[in-house]
This record gives sequence, C-alpha cells and structure tokens, in this order.
Amino acid sequence: MSHANTGTGSSTAPADGVWSTWTHSPLAVRAILLGIFVNRLGAFFQTFLVLFLTHRGFSKFEAGFALTAFGAGSLLGILAGGALADRLGPRLATLVSMGGSAVMLLSVLYLHNYRALVVAVVLVGVVGQLYRPASATLLSEQTSKERQVMIFALYRWSLNLGTTAAPLMGAVLITISYDLLFWAEAVTALGYGVIAAIALPRREPRTRPSESSGQVVAKHGTGYRAVLADRRFVLYLLAILVNSTIYIQYVSTLPLTMHDAGLATFWFSVVVAMNGLIVITCELLVTKFTQRLPIKLVVGLGFALLAAGLSLYALPWGLTVFLIGTLVWTLAEIVGGPTIFAYPGMVAPEHLRGRYIGSMQVMFNLGNAIGPGLGVFLYDAIGLNVWWCCGLAGLVALALAISGMRRPAVAPIGSQAAPDAGAAPMPSALDLDASISSESR
Repeated sequence: MSHANTGTGSSTAPADGVWSTWTHSPLAVRAILLGIFVNRLGAFFQTFLVLFLTHRGFSKFEAGFALTAFGAGSLLGILAGGALADRLGPRLATLVSMGGSAVMLLSVLYLHNYRALVVAVVLVGVVGQLYRPASATLLSEQTSKERQVMIFALYRWSLNLGTTAAPLMGAVLITISYDLLFWAEAVTALGYGVIAAIALPRREPRTRPSESSGQVVAKHGTGYRAVLADRRFVLYLLAILVNSTIYIQYVSTLPLTMHDAGLATFWFSVVVAMNGLIVITCELLVTKFTQRLPIKLVVGLGFALLAAGLSLYALPWGLTVFLIGTLVWTLAEIVGGPTIFAYPGMVAPEHLRGRYIGSMQVMFNLGNAIGPGLGVFLYDAIGLNVWWCCGLAGLVALALAISGMRRPAVAPIGSQAAPDAGAAPMPSALDLDASISSESR
C-alpha cells in the first residue's frame, strides 16, 4: 500500500513554503529530518580516520588504504540499504544501521591488529550507510508527490548543516581524546536509532508481488536487475555519475589550480566556505520557486550551471574567475540538488523505491570517489584544459539526464502538464514489473 499522502492532508493544502511543508509532514518525516541532523553531527569517522590511524602508529599508506576500504564499504552499504528498505522497511533498516554502526565504531577504537581493524572499518562503512536509502525511501513514501522536492531540500539542509558542524566539533573532541571522538559518534548513531524506534512506522516485510498476488513476476524480477532493466533510469544514473565526478573537483583539482595561479590557501578556504554558506542559507528559499517548475527544466538547468561554473576556472582572470565560477556552480547545486535527489523516489515502482534511491546514491558516491584522482591526473596531463573537459562532461551529463528522465504521475506544484508519453507513471505493484520489462525494449 502506498503511503504517499499519509499525514500530509489534501493536495490543496499549502505546499509551497518551507514551514508549511514541515508542518504538513507526518511525524515520521520530521523524525527522519531530525535524526539525520543528529547523526551527521557525529560524522567524524571518515574525516579523522587517517589522523587517528597515524596517531596509533600505522603508516600513511596503511591509513590511506583503510580510508579507501571504508569508501568501498560505504558503497556496498548503500546498495544493501536499498534492498533492506524495500524488503524489511525503512524503520528496521535504520535500526540495524544505527545499532550496528555504534558497535563497529567502538570496535575500531579497541582493535590493534591491522587486518582486523581494516575489516572493522569496512563494516563501519557498510552498516553506517544502510540508513541512507531507508531514510530517503520513507521520506518519499510519506510525502505527497507535490511536496517531494521541498522535503528533499529539507533533507539536504539537515545533512549539510550537520556535516558542516561535525568537523569543527570533532577538532575540539580530538584535543581531549580520540576515545571521546569515537564514543561521541556512537552516541549520535544511537540517538538516531532511538528516534527511529519511537517515531518511524512499522511495516511488515514486503514480499515479491507474485507471492502476495498470485501474479507472475516479470522476467527481470524485483531486485537491482529490475532497476537496470529500466533503461531510461539507467541513463539518469549515468548522468548522476558524470555529474558527481566533475562536481567533486572542488576538493582536489580546484585547490591545485588556485595554488598554481599564485593564490594563497586562504582564498581556497574562502571559496569553499562561500559555497557552504550559500547552500545552507539559500537552498530552501530557492526551492520554493524551483519546485513549481517542470523537473526536467530544473535538473537540466542545474547540470548546465555546473558545467558553466567549472568551465570558468579555465579562464586566466585571477581571483575573480574563481569567485564567479564558484558562485555559478553553487547556484547549480541549490537549483538542481533537491530535485535531483527527489526524482528517483518520484518515478520508482513502489516495491523498488529503496533500490531506485539506493542506486542513485551509489552513483553519486562513486563519482565522488573516483573524481578527485581522475581530476588530478588530467590536470597534471593537460593543465587548465581539465576545466573545459569538466564543462564538456557536464553537457554530456545534461544530455543523458534529459534523455532518461520522465515526468512523474504528479507534476510539480503549479504545473498542469500531463505525464509525457514515455512516462512510467506510478502504477500499482502488480503492474510495475511488466512496465519495467516493456521500458527495457
């Protein structure tokens, strides 16, 4: 049974503001937003893992390898989290994630054998990321379609606010003890677990459609094979991969470019801080407008602005170009980000929503993982031309996204357009496997 309108009132209720979206959201949605913020306040592990391991006497190579292992575990965790969210329900998936994360975090603190420690680090990545598709899935299930973009803007705001504060808090805790750092993150994980246990709805484990209805499941089944069989959504996933690969260049290639332009590290800190400040303070306000626009237009504009902003870095205009370029791609983030994150849940089959959301999150994180190394390699080979390559890649991502996206059954607020002819409008679970199979032909 769909929960799309649970607790949200009628579709005529005020839906275009930040506060009205919050107040018309059910308890479960508000609990997730609070839980995400609490959990991210304690997100110290990835940021301080290398420092912790070198402090313990491990080599820089060993510390770097452990961080890479954590990243691999995180990708596996997101994939597993999407399946768990579909199969067991978001509440149980979140409880497993938060409880398991707290236990594994503390095990890293007390393990001294390197191989055992790396295994524990991988498991921290796996269990620590199970909640992400689950949280996004429940947000999508519990929010009416016309409010999806704004609720994901609130979701991103909670993530960004907690993630911004976490390194500062972690730096303070390290001055006292690394033990306190790990215990604090375990406590914040358990904090989200308690919130989930109290406020998130229980759901019976979901069976395959054929098991509950007697219908024959389409040949692609109900797992990630079914997601891959949706060829238009695969194009969207490829767009996310390319887009996140070039987006993450601000942490690797941008500081090198600014250094080679003769600018002090201070100015790199300024442009990064400017991006964070604008996103946190402006994204919700911008979303009040963008949620009313067709989703293809919003996503396309976001992708185009990112390509333009990164391309500006290739121009020899000194500090000015870095400030303007950062403003442009920051605008891309606040314009397109909420819709990009909301889209998979808006078009996913009900019984595959967790996997659709999980697959998008995997592509985003995979791009963030491979992007820094690829960008630095290209910058070393072709210099400033790497930024023209980023712009071109952004246009490729734009083309992939526009080709792959379809209009949801419920259009954004204020839009009266009907679903396009190629859409797969949110059918019932009994019809969805057949629609996916048809889409793949």
